[in-house]
This record gives sequence, structure tokens and C-alpha cells, in this order.
Amino acid sequence: MVDTLSERELLACCASRQWAGELAAHQPYHDLETMRAVSDTVLAALPWTEVLAALSAHPRIGEPATGEPAAAEPAASEPATGERREASWSRTEQSAATADPERADELREANIEYEKRFGHVFLICATGRTDVEMLHAARTRVANDDQTERAVVRAELAKIVALRLGKLLDSLGTP
Repeated sequence: MVDTLSERELLACCASRQWAGELAAHQPYHDLETMRAVSDTVLAALPWTEVLAALSAHPRIGEPATGEPAAAEPAASEPATGERREASWSRTEQSAATADPERADELREANIEYEKRFGHVFLICATGRTDVEMLHAARTRVANDDQTERAVVRAELAKIVALRLGKLLDSLGTP
């Protein structure tokens, strides 16, 4: 059984207040997979303005996340704030994006081109992807029409949120 989570804790996984409120309202969850299924349903139904709110918490691929650095993470006995958790998770998730300085420059340029085209940060679930794969995705997706790209963004956001829900439960010691 998943412990009851506050909206504040959930916001570390997704910065949409509507998503956090709806996920909190459906508690308790029998297990992580049920929680992820509810999350996917809520994310799919969010108005685009709420998706944009979620995107606002994500740094550009290859750029540092806001919040205190990982070295300043609290001790196990000290609760982490949602912002600090999110920043730490972003740093870990994007670690491959900054491995090659030249590729990092190319990613920054691709991010800027993407943002000019769509008006928001390029979002990709970076976990397990190389800098080459992320650069290719940024360059490819900039050619999408708005409707197609919104569907891709929702799918990438759902992947990130699913991973972060697991990390949140792990950080709270919830099985």
C-alpha cells in the first residue's frame, strides 16, 4: 500500500497543481503501478495550460536544474523539499546530456530552435538516452506540427513522471 502523499510531495514529480491535486485525491493506492496508471490518465486529460505549468519546472536538456546542488541534499532524516528533489532528479536524469562539451553546445542550440518553434522547453525522458539520441530527437521533433508535438510532449512527460513517482516512494521508504 502506498502511503498518503501530500500535493507538495507530488509536485516534485510533476509541477502541474491540477495533476498533483487529482493524484492526491485518488489516494490511497494499492501499489506503484496503480498510482502510475492513475497518473497517466490524469496527465492525458490535463488542459495544455497545465502541461505548460509542468514543463516550466524542467530545465533545458544539458543545462543545470534550478535548486540546490546534489551535495546539499538533506540527510535521510531530514525531509527534502519538492523543489530540491526535482532539481536533484533532473540532474541525475540528464547526466548523459552534458558528457561531451561539443554535444552540449549542439543541444543548447537545438533547444533554442525548438523553443522558438513551439514556445516551450524541449522535453524528453533523458533517462537511459545518450546525448546523441537526445540531440537527434530535438532536431527531428522541431519538424512536428503542433498537435503531433503536444502528443509527444505528453508521452515524454508521462515517462518522466512515472520514473519520479518511483523515486519519490523510494525516498520516503515506501515499498
